[in-house]
This record gives sequence, C-alpha cells and structure tokens, in this order.
Amino acid sequence: MKLLRFGNKDNEKPGIEIEGKRFDCSEHFKDWNHNFFQNEGISKLKEIVATKTLHQIDNSIRLGSPIARPGMIMCIGLNYSDHAKEAGLEIPKEPILFMKATNTLSGPNDAVVIPPKSTKTDWEVELGIVINKDCYQLKNEAEGEQHIAGYTVVHDVSEREFQIERQGQWVKGKSCPGFSPVGPYLVLKEAINDVLNLNMTLSVNGKTMQNGNTKFMIFKPDYIVYYLSQFMQLEAGDLISTGTPPGVGLGFKPPIYLKRGDEVIIEIEGIGVQRQKFK
Repeated sequence: MKLLRFGNKDNEKPGIEIEGKRFDCSEHFKDWNHNFFQNEGISKLKEIVATKTLHQIDNSIRLGSPIARPGMIMCIGLNYSDHAKEAGLEIPKEPILFMKATNTLSGPNDAVVIPPKSTKTDWEVELGIVINKDCYQLKNEAEGEQHIAGYTVVHDVSEREFQIERQGQWVKGKSCPGFSPVGPYLVLKEAINDVLNLNMTLSVNGKTMQNGNTKFMIFKPDYIVYYLSQFMQLEAGDLISTGTPPGVGLGFKPPIYLKRGDEVIIEIEGIGVQRQKFK
C-alpha cells in the first residue's frame, strides 16, 4: 500500500495505491497530515483497507505531494561519500543541516518555474523521510527508526548563485516556489526491504546525470532522525530530505544548469518516479 494525494493543486484529497489501482480515502481521513500520523492514522488506515470498500479513482488524475504541507522540511547536506568526493570536500563529522521553506512543496509531475534572472538552477534526487510521531531527544537510533512512517522521493531543486554566492545559509538557494517536488508516493517503511540499497537516478532530457545508491549515505535514516531530535522537536508529518548522490550540475566542469524546456526524470527504486518540465 502506497499513500498518495490527488486532485487540483492546493485542493488535494488523500488516497492510496494498491497493486496499481488508486482509491479515494477522503471519506475516512481529512488528509495525510500531522493529525493523521500523530494519532495512529496508519494503523487505522490499514484497518479500513481490510474492512471497507473504497472508491477507485482514475490513474490519470493529477498527483500532489503524498503528504500535506509539513511543519518543517529539514535537509541533510553532503550526505553521500561519493558526492562529497565530487565536490572536493571532506566527509562531514556530523550531519550538515539546512531547511527549505515549506511552501516550496509541489507535486511530483508539476512544472517547475526557474526563478527570474536565474542562470544556475540545479537538480538533486534525494530520499525523503516522513516522521510518524512527534519526538524530541530520542535516546538512540532504534528510537529513530520507530519514528519513521515511510519514504518518498524528493527533488531538492537548488539555485546555486542564491545558495553559494549570496552569503548566509543555503536556505536562500533552496526556497524558491516549487523547489520541492515530492512523491508520487509515501511508501511505508515495512514495504521496503532494504532502504540502504536503493538505486537512485536522475536524467535531464533523456541523459542520465545522477546514478547513485543509498548505500553510500554517510549518515543513515535512523541516525538522522535520532540526531535531529537532539536539537529540535520533529513533528508527525515532517519531511527530511537526506542528501544527494554525485552528478549534480554544479559538479560538472564547467557546471551545467537547467534551462527553460528541460525535462527532468527522477526515480528511486521501489519508491517512485517523478517527471518535471522546467519553464
């Protein structure tokens, strides 16, 4: 079972996909939001799926982000050993943290607008973690794992001039409208055999640019949740983007950046595929 949200932008309804068929869950749940995750919503959903008949929807209906707007989008920088090598940087001793504005959230196939006057808009495929319970100061990684609802695909679109050349923190280069396509699904953690061995790819206009695997993560999902909880309260429905493998535009010599009309296709094995046109 995969969680999804469908319908017009900013008016999505909660749904699920089972064996390729999609179903409307809005009769039973308002949304896949903080209240849903915090109050054992996944267990209740499984019970409803087992006992109720849900209305099937057409697979052609637009998909939004599989989670409602979270309280926080937290990101981990330089979290792949091969990406750090590409960037010519040392392996971090602790996770590098930055945030994205939550209003950057968009659907997995929505068009992305390149910011006015931008010449350095870049791509990054990332594994996303969704939190299933409010937590603060967890004791260990095992508790971190217990607070993960599941995983999704995140496109951490980045404007490198804003991020690197305009002083301050990276958030300026990460928070333009539409810079966080998420989905198409939230895949529950028990449905993934090994989250630390998932292939990740990203292509631009049919050419593969990123071809990585989650096994090269420096800091693993369980540890990331535990670590973040030492400094802040994570809330149910929050999204954590866990870093990108090598092959970003900035890493080429000379760098390559996105332009109007480009099509980006992203896939993480067993989790889903995104497709965006840049305009």
